Amino acid sequence: MKRRSPAAPLLLPFVTFGIYALVWFAKTKNEINLVAPSRIPTTWLVILPIISYWWLWKFAVGVQETTGFSRAGAFWLLLLLGPIGAAIVQDSLNNSVPAPILRAGSPQPAVSI
Repeated sequence: MKRRSPAAPLLLPFVTFGIYALVWFAKTKNEINLVAPSRIPTTWLVILPIISYWWLWKFAVGVQETTGFSRAGAFWLLLLLGPIGAAIVQDSLNNSVPAPILRAGSPQPAVSI
């Protein structure tokens, strides 16, 4: 999984009129599908009115399998708090990624958004 700044899903949806939220869901869904046993379906389902709740639940299940974060907690954070919930979920995803091993004299790795 790629480490991302939690500020990205918090602030960029406001700048991009919500488009970055969809991009963030798609990127993290693909990364979760690589490591989690359950499969999260295509991100296009998140734009459908009723099915988006089911898709968000499947995404929360993937977050739980990847990070140990509560699936109900992830679901309600994303549903009720939107970008704030996404920042919290991104932070838990970042915490599940092992820190890179640095050798003496090597530069610090950059954290990308």
